Amino acid sequence: QVRLTESGGGLVQTRGSLRLSCVGSGATFRDYDMGWFRQAPGKAREFVAGIKGTGDTTSYGDSVKGRFTISRDNAKNLLYLQMSNLKVEDTAEYYCAGRRTGSVWSLRERYDYWGQGTQVTVSS
Repeated sequence: QVRLTESGGGLVQTRGSLRLSCVGSGATFRDYDMGWFRQAPGKAREFVAGIKGTGDTTSYGDSVKGRFTISRDNAKNLLYLQMSNLKVEDTAEYYCAGRRTGSVWSLRERYDYWGQGTQVTVSS
C-alpha cells in the first residue's frame, strides 16, 4: 500500500514558477511509476506528466510540454513537478499518483494510488 502526500501548491502570478513535491511511503518507491494529474473546477482530471520508476522515461501532456518538468529522487521517496511560465489555465488541484507499471500514462484508471492534492492558483 503506497501512501502519497503532495505539497508545494500556492498562489503565483502568470509567468511565475512553482515546484510541487510528493512524498511516498509504505512501499519501495522506485518500484512504482508515478504521475501528476490536475483537476480544475467543473473539468475532468487531466494528465500532466509521468515518470518511470527508474526515472529514465518521462511523458507529458500537450498543454504543459516545454514548461513543466517531472523528476524523482528515489533515495528520498520524492516526486517533483517543476512548473515554469505558468498560465491562468494551469490553475487546478494537482494530484500525484502511483502504479506498479504500465505503458499508457494518461488514463487515471491505470493508477492505483492517489494523494489528497495540492491547490495551485495562477493569477493574471
